[in-house]
Amino acid sequence: MSKVLDFIKENELAWQPSYTGAVGSLEGYRGALIVEQGKQISPDRKLPPKIQARQVIMVCDDEKMKFLTCELESFNDFKPMYEKYKEFFTPEGIYVLYVTDLEGNGTFEYDGVTFTAYVLDESSVWNEILELLDLDKGDLKKLDAEEKIEAVYDEVVGSDTTDAKKTYEEMCELIGESSKQLMGAV
Repeated sequence: MSKVLDFIKENELAWQPSYTGAVGSLEGYRGALIVEQGKQISPDRKLPPKIQARQVIMVCDDEKMKFLTCELESFNDFKPMYEKYKEFFTPEGIYVLYVTDLEGNGTFEYDGVTFTAYVLDESSVWNEILELLDLDKGDLKKLDAEEKIEAVYDEVVGSDTTDAKKTYEEMCELIGESSKQLMGAV
């Protein structure tokens, strides 16, 4: 098993996973990842995570994350997420973040690793990454979980997922109010 997935399992960082397993010759994960644990309220009960990377789609080899896309509720959650998983990021990886409180997009470098952050308004990470990669949702519906992740990964490797170059500090200046619209009964 990948060191990344071992780390997640050993530290109980998976939150509501929907897939963990092979993605071709690599390994993948879909679900959420805990960045900061929730408060332990009794020996067998814990509150939901304080900070999490939601809607994660991840592909990793034996040592590193080769691809990660996820939702962050705030760009302020980026630094804690990076610190928690920093040993698994690599300059060769592809990392696409969808952030609900950004007022603009950008590609920035942090600790020698490139990340691209996009505003997430109302959609899901899955829909956004498919749109970014120009993949047809209908074609993917026929595939199983492993094949869907593999199709996204195969496409992202040959695609340009970057946006306008910015510094990390310039990205921090784009933090505003959450732009995500709550959906449901009114």
